[in-house]
Amino acid sequence: MFIYRVTVATGTTYYSGTNNYIYITLIGENGASQRTKLDKWLQNDLERGSVDEYEVKSEKDQGSIRWVQLEKVKFLVEDDWFCRYVIVKTPSGETLHFPCYRWLSEEDIICIREGAAKRPCDDKLPIFQSHRQKELEERQKRYRWKVWKQGVVKCIDAETEDDLHPDVKFDNDKRSDFEHSLHLALGELFLKKFVNMFGNSWDNLESFQRIFWRVKSPTGNFVLCHWKEDWFFGYQFKNGCNPCLIERCREIPKKFPVTNDMVCKSLRGSTLEEEIKKANIYIVDYKILDGVPANVIKGNQQYIAAPICLLYQDPENRLMPIAIQLGQVPGVNNPIFLPSDPENAWLLAKIWVRSSDFQLHQIVYHLCKTHLLGEAFCVSTLRQLPAVHPIFKLLTPHTRYTLEINTRARSDLLGKNGVIIRVVSSGGVGQDVIAQKAFQSFTYRTMCLPDNLEERGLKGLKEYYYQEDGLQLWFAIHKYVKGIVGLYYKSNKEVLEDTELQAWLKDLTQEGFQELPGTEIPANFHTRDELYKFLTMVIFTCSAQHAAVNNGQYDWSCWVPNSPCTMRQLPPTTKDNISMEQLMETLPDMSQSALQMAFTWHLGRPLPNKILLGCFEEEYFTEEGAKKVIAEFQEELRQIERRIQERNNDLPLKYEYLQPTSIENSISI
Repeated sequence: MFIYRVTVATGTTYYSGTNNYIYITLIGENGASQRTKLDKWLQNDLERGSVDEYEVKSEKDQGSIRWVQLEKVKFLVEDDWFCRYVIVKTPSGETLHFPCYRWLSEEDIICIREGAAKRPCDDKLPIFQSHRQKELEERQKRYRWKVWKQGVVKCIDAETEDDLHPDVKFDNDKRSDFEHSLHLALGELFLKKFVNMFGNSWDNLESFQRIFWRVKSPTGNFVLCHWKEDWFFGYQFKNGCNPCLIERCREIPKKFPVTNDMVCKSLRGSTLEEEIKKANIYIVDYKILDGVPANVIKGNQQYIAAPICLLYQDPENRLMPIAIQLGQVPGVNNPIFLPSDPENAWLLAKIWVRSSDFQLHQIVYHLCKTHLLGEAFCVSTLRQLPAVHPIFKLLTPHTRYTLEINTRARSDLLGKNGVIIRVVSSGGVGQDVIAQKAFQSFTYRTMCLPDNLEERGLKGLKEYYYQEDGLQLWFAIHKYVKGIVGLYYKSNKEVLEDTELQAWLKDLTQEGFQELPGTEIPANFHTRDELYKFLTMVIFTCSAQHAAVNNGQYDWSCWVPNSPCTMRQLPPTTKDNISMEQLMETLPDMSQSALQMAFTWHLGRPLPNKILLGCFEEEYFTEEGAKKVIAEFQEELRQIERRIQERNNDLPLKYEYLQPTSIENSISI
């Protein structure tokens, strides 16, 4: 009789353990071991967080262990079990690691492979090829594409989180935190009494402090002190929660007839033409919002503008607004606002820009360009890459919880009774139109940070910390991807001939991105360099880019006048006689302000159970070469963290959203 010593690890979150029967069978090249129940007499086996050891007997040496079969059998009531991993020590002393990280539900049987990553060509035996194919067929039935909105990237076929498989759902800790956080926001911020005060305008700007006094965000308090100042208005385009829209102005658009006479005072004796040549003039154009139907909330029409804003980088490296037009078509009723205009007129023009920025930030740069893209990457990975594939092992930590957070967002946040339609001027039909417009201009280059920054001409933009930190992270992730992928693909030919890898890209582009013509994503991976870049983009999008546009939501929106979720009056058609009363009637009312604070805190708050970029609690790679690359990546992230902290020590307002210790591995909120 041959004795195999088996270690079985149960998940660490609530309800990971089970009282059902779990059986294990070792299947090797020479047959199968005895079917063994994982049960030690008078001991509590398979409890949450437990690591239990057992003996599995076999009448003969199984030779090479091909996989471990786990079987769950119901005892009285169904009780799901989460298995982290199995370790098998053979009679010859060899130790084999079998990563699992899966739920066993109902009368479930799963087979898990040893941890070494295998491409299709590495599995030459028909039994392995068949196992890969069967796994993908099951996953393709389980994870199906669905059109959510016409003209938008496809999503997972699930109406609510209950439709999702346990493997991609929140654990209990995450679920409890998420479901109670909005309630906590209303309670902790003492906003409940304001939520029902729909239509009641604030008396003056200072009145907003009635919902602000319990704010604990240092950045939020900085915003309160400086939000009216022109330099700070410009700063937010660089390092606020939407640093993705600003571009270098190479010429003044005809639709925005700014003259040198209008702005010469702001340019300190220089001319507009000279400063454009010096790359000191920047532009922010909200053209996507032009013609978007605005929301109607409780019978009250809300309003959206499509401004154009011109900015000047002055000798102190401040980005100063020098001209604002609130519509796309110039004319008598669409004046160009200037810093020299009456105080209320200039302030209201800036507030309109900030409200427009809120709309594009939430729908385009947050929802569409991180959440929806991340979901598409996740669905394609689940459908086309078996668990043993090296690219599955590389990407799966960056897909954690994304399917559930997006499914909840579609039903709870963006749905017919969601917060967005109750409070945001672009809620309802407007958000669909904006998303469709955004994806019409969507390209592969816009997804890749170095290409995106180059296209926007931002090399000369000073103190642009999103660019500085983002590029450090992009190249660190690229080095990590190259190190891991290079272990398994030694030539371009091996990339081209990997049928599962090519099917992954095809499924993503022809199914997930079916509604998006002109993305310019390659139809196939022909070279290792192409693969490195694409995988870098995927990981960066699901981690650093999401952090950049998510983590600061509350910081920049908690002082509501700085980033209004809606506007209740039409944009001004004249600069004259703009009163404080008109300004207050335009800004969100008491109810809308309270809800804005609550849901931006809910979405942007630090999470209690997050897994940071570069941290891999679930060990999918077991080879020493891969572990070495991961350790090098972690060390590089620590160095980036130190550099950012050293820079931030000298700044009056720290930029922390792209510190590695602020970045989650995946989109989970």
